[in-house]
Amino acid sequence: MKKKTYSFFATIARMKYIERWALMRNSRPENLSEHAMEVAMIAHALCVIANTRYGRHLDADRAALIGIYHDASEIITGDLPTPVKYYNRHIRDAYREVEAAAEDHLLQRLPEDLRPAYVEIFRQDTENEDERYMRRLVKAADKLSALIKCMEEENSGNREFRTAKESTLRSIEKMAEDLPELTDFLTEFLPPYGRTLDELG
Repeated sequence: MKKKTYSFFATIARMKYIERWALMRNSRPENLSEHAMEVAMIAHALCVIANTRYGRHLDADRAALIGIYHDASEIITGDLPTPVKYYNRHIRDAYREVEAAAEDHLLQRLPEDLRPAYVEIFRQDTENEDERYMRRLVKAADKLSALIKCMEEENSGNREFRTAKESTLRSIEKMAEDLPELTDFLTEFLPPYGRTLDELG
C-alpha cells in the first residue's frame, strides 16, 4: 500500500518564488524567502536584547521560527501591496480573513499528528503575556526588514522607495515608544546597513 504524502514543506519552499514590493521598481528584487530569513534573524536578536537588558523571559528561538513562517500565507494569497492592504478598515479586515483561510489551507497539508506543533507557530496564544510581547517583536522585525530594504534601494540610487522609507521609519519609531529593544537595534545595529563592505571592516 502506497504511503500518503503531504505537501506542506514543498509548498513552503515556494516562498522563494513570491516577489515582494510588487508595485514598485526595484534595483534588486526581494523574494519572500529572503525576507522571512531576515525577519527571523532580527526577531531573534530583539528577543535576546529583551532578555539580556530588560529582564524579559522570551523564547528567542521560537521568535525566529515564527519569523520564518510569518508571511507563509502569501504563497497562496501573493504579496498584497501595503497601500492596498491598509487602504481602509474593510479591506484590512477582509485581508486578515483571507490570510487566516490561507494559513488553514497550508496547515491542512500536514499529517494530523504533526499539525498541532505548527498551529502553535501560526496562531498566537493571547493568554500568554510573553507570547504577546514576543510576537510584537516579530512584527517590529518585519518592519525593520522593510526599512532595511528601503535603505538598500535608496543607497543604490533608486528614489522609488523614498516615501516608503519615511512611512516605515515613522511606524517603527512609534512602535519603539514602548519597545526599548527596538530602540537599541535602531541605534546600535541599523546604521551599518548603509555602509560599504570595506566600511563594515
